[in-house]
Amino acid sequence: MTSFAPQINQELHKKMITALVSILVAGIICQWLAWRFRLPAIVLLAACGLVLGPITGWIQPSLDFGPGLGAVTSLFVAIILFEGGLNLQFHELRETAQVTRRLTSVGVLLAWIIGIAMAHWVGGLSWAVSALLGAILVVTGPTVIMPLLKHAKLNRRTASYLKWEGIINDPIGVLLAVLVYQYLLYSGEGPALQSVAASLGLALAVSAVLGGGVAYTLGHCFRQGWIPEYLKAPSIIAAVLAVYALSDLVQHESGLLSTTLMGVVMGNMGLRSLDEMRRFKEYITIILVSFLFVVLTASLTMASIQAIHWQLIAMVFGFVFVVRPLAVFLATIRTDCSWQDRVLIAWIAPRGVVAAASAGAFAPALIEAGFSDAEYLVPAVFMLIFATILAHGFSLGPLTKLLKLGSPGKGRVLIVGASPWTVELANSLAKIGQDVVIADTEWGRLQSARQQGVSTWFGEVLSEMADEAMALDNIYTVLAATGNNHYNSMVCNHYAPHLGRHRVFQPFDSGYERNKRVVAETRRGITAFSSNVSFAELWTRMIRGWVIRKTVITDTYTEKDFLAKLPEDAVRLAIIPESGKLEWLSQKPRKLQTGDTVISFIPPESSEPAPELEPEPAPSLPA
Repeated sequence: MTSFAPQINQELHKKMITALVSILVAGIICQWLAWRFRLPAIVLLAACGLVLGPITGWIQPSLDFGPGLGAVTSLFVAIILFEGGLNLQFHELRETAQVTRRLTSVGVLLAWIIGIAMAHWVGGLSWAVSALLGAILVVTGPTVIMPLLKHAKLNRRTASYLKWEGIINDPIGVLLAVLVYQYLLYSGEGPALQSVAASLGLALAVSAVLGGGVAYTLGHCFRQGWIPEYLKAPSIIAAVLAVYALSDLVQHESGLLSTTLMGVVMGNMGLRSLDEMRRFKEYITIILVSFLFVVLTASLTMASIQAIHWQLIAMVFGFVFVVRPLAVFLATIRTDCSWQDRVLIAWIAPRGVVAAASAGAFAPALIEAGFSDAEYLVPAVFMLIFATILAHGFSLGPLTKLLKLGSPGKGRVLIVGASPWTVELANSLAKIGQDVVIADTEWGRLQSARQQGVSTWFGEVLSEMADEAMALDNIYTVLAATGNNHYNSMVCNHYAPHLGRHRVFQPFDSGYERNKRVVAETRRGITAFSSNVSFAELWTRMIRGWVIRKTVITDTYTEKDFLAKLPEDAVRLAIIPESGKLEWLSQKPRKLQTGDTVISFIPPESSEPAPELEPEPAPSLPA
């Protein structure tokens, strides 16, 4: 062990490894708990950092990692901002352009000006420190916005407002803070305003040349095949870090703006392998966000906590309840933004890693330069971070429901391929309250579904148009049921990274057992339904008169009764539990519970008119 680090004290080396592993493991556990219990991940990560840091003292980031922690944090934030830029699609901007422009220009200026007044008159800080604090707090970065959006399931339009604002404002806020910081330090040395203007112009030029130029060059290399597939993702990470470092060398703190612009350019170049790279970057970002937030809260010291007084607390409340709402409402006057959107945007403004890192970087230099009240920068920023994480993390979901801004497709079932059998299945599901949409590339094949009132989507589900379509938002589960098993597998592989492999299904491939040259089991969706029945066989049976029936499991009609009366060759298709979210069945169906509705495909000699589901939850299958 010591041969790899001869200059490092062995005890310190062990402590560093222990701290690093503890942070990473605790962060991933928090992410899993957030997923399992539907809680905001940011809240759990912040709480975890408090437990590991100030409360127990198990980790002390500044001591465990030394002065290099700040540099590592900056590089991690650069990667996160680049990944956020990749997700900024111009087709979203077409819907939200006016509001986004206001929030990232007028909104930033208003938030800064009102924030300065709040910090000075309520927080009791000097005008100089208030100006810097107001600049730091205009950011609402992707490290907090993106996890919250994933948890809340907002509709695409409203989510786009928050996403674009958070990712664009992050580097803008940092750059504004740097300009204010430079002005404060050099205000006594000649034309400070000229120096600030020159720094701003240089930062914008560097970002455009390095960020945009490297993104375009790298994308061109990908298209020409000059970089092999296995090196594309590593090349992107190396390029992001290089762009950040070079930008920072030319103009301090311009690196974040450069990496954000790099992500936006690459994300809209239509690169063929971008989906795979985007997923890889998403995995990396989850790890980095988990690490940064645990480190962020664990870095708090008792001195920072003891510096808090009533004026700072009142100022934090002012930023949450006055500064942000007032800035948003003024910035969105005479726009097409609905009042519901304005209320939600005005309330949701969590601060995160970038704000904390900026305060920690600027405060010591300002104190040394004679701005004594700069000692309140760090505690004030951390207070606001915790206040917004808790308040916005727990309120976003309920507020989304209250304002009716959730996605209309939450829990939606997507059936790919319109045939007489799939149309009948979709119609049966729609009649019992399932939000189902059937998609096909042929307009004529969708006619029967439209005539029966089933939601349809005309087009290729693998196309860019499908990604932009509101009708395909928040798909919960997919059944790819066309006559082409290879295409079904492509659809399942397309949706699997977004929904999870356990929610993408396709019918049995009748040639699978006889021909080992068909699509491998690991590269296709889960084989749907309770028995090995192919798409062709399902269609054939329907022509012979087979019907789709629903059966409700009750206290008096149990799973045992249902299975006893179920015809031997019947096919169980799906289960709808009391929660209402359909579960396609596989060859290993789960145990049925009271309240479950079972969808079955049964032969004609066993069928009879199905009873009404609500008034009489009696079984629909005869003895």
